Amino acid sequence: MKLYRKIRKLAHPLTYRRAWRRAQRSIFRLPLGPLRTTIDPERLREIQQRYANVPAGYAKYTNVDPWLRLNRERVQDLKLHRSAPKRVLDLGCGGGFFLFILKGLGHSVLGLDVGRVSLFTELLDLFDVPRVVWRIEAFKPLPDLGEKFDWITAFSVNFNLYHPSQRRWGAAEWDFLLRDLQRHLASGGKIFFGLNPLYAGDYYTPELHDFFLSRGANVERERIFFDKGLRF
Repeated sequence: MKLYRKIRKLAHPLTYRRAWRRAQRSIFRLPLGPLRTTIDPERLREIQQRYANVPAGYAKYTNVDPWLRLNRERVQDLKLHRSAPKRVLDLGCGGGFFLFILKGLGHSVLGLDVGRVSLFTELLDLFDVPRVVWRIEAFKPLPDLGEKFDWITAFSVNFNLYHPSQRRWGAAEWDFLLRDLQRHLASGGKIFFGLNPLYAGDYYTPELHDFFLSRGANVERERIFFDKGLRF
């Protein structure tokens, strides 16, 4: 049975797409060394010491190197290390690792996130990454951000949860958000979402999958990529 599942996996197009992305990361490398040297080591040590005893869910972010490596892959997979300078808005930017790398590559960046996690605020300050403090909620438009963006991204999305019920957004909530993001998107702009899995291990209902496709997305498991803009 295990051999059968492995053979089926090899025959799936998703296997090849992910393998090709890994191959491209090796071909088009993005060294982190030059970026790493721009981080003030003394300030980073102070942050690490100050947050050494906070709950592990947040303390892990003080070890910046694994998060820089993870976000390097995100930059590479979106080919932003091979792009002319773009204006990038990252929703739920957290500590700003993704935007820090992009800023070092010459892109203009802005994060948007809640301000309740003081560690993230300190990391953003350490990385010199600007952020607008804002909570994304269903049927609530984003604030005026003063410019339009070539890319709007969001990784490990969790703003699509109703608290405390943990119920997920449906098509109506996503439709409102996409229409609102259209106002902030420059001509020819792109949108990328990396979703978190549902409790059953999948990423969306069949209805929501069809909704993303109807709006022009390239849907690949957790990756929802509007690489040719939005369709309404």
